[in-house]
Amino acid sequence: MKWGSKFSPEYVNRLYAMVSRNMASKFRFVCFTENSEGIRSEVEIQDLPELELPAGSPERGWRKLTVFKENFGGLSGTTLFLDLDVVIVGKLDVFFSQPGDFLIAHDKKNSNNREGNSSVFRFEIGKYAHILNYFEKNSEQVKNELRHEQAYLSREIDKLGKLEYWPDNWVPSFKYQCCPSWLKSWFIAPSVPLGAKIILFHGLPNPPEAILGRSGKWYRHIQPSPWIKDYWTTNE
Repeated sequence: MKWGSKFSPEYVNRLYAMVSRNMASKFRFVCFTENSEGIRSEVEIQDLPELELPAGSPERGWRKLTVFKENFGGLSGTTLFLDLDVVIVGKLDVFFSQPGDFLIAHDKKNSNNREGNSSVFRFEIGKYAHILNYFEKNSEQVKNELRHEQAYLSREIDKLGKLEYWPDNWVPSFKYQCCPSWLKSWFIAPSVPLGAKIILFHGLPNPPEAILGRSGKWYRHIQPSPWIKDYWTTNE
């Protein structure tokens, strides 16, 4: 999904290229957006779905829940959702063969909680429409209870006994698993953990900043990660 001006079309184009390089099976790559300008022709474009919220209520990322609409985009079957700012460094076919009904990355910022990071999750189209329906009818209540959509999504899937995580080494967080500890960060650059397939970039930095060694926070030091450019490219 792409909306607003936070991410340029290049993020979509790079993501498509990374998926193409790392999928042996045939796949359908769909971008839901209100502005398709600059997006490469191989990407299937569909209109950005509307989130039914009270007038004046800020969206703040909750729009991602619209993937749970019944007959979402006319799609069906097993679907892998990817955030635009992930960096794919390994083969992806295993994300479709891994056993489980609903799989999501474990949020490493709150690793003791049963909460997923929705940068990478797999689900069946139309199977969890009630999660979106409940939120649209009770959005203010849910927002008072929980900070963001991934916390709500995790809670509701967990209620069904379906919440399962990808193997940790498949989906490392750049901040928490690629970057060395604070003291070591002055001498050692971030690196790709063994077994990694999709590196998650949540909060700051995004891939362009990480390449240059800009953490986005005055209290966090990181060295440049030029290796990201080898993966985060539009070349197929």
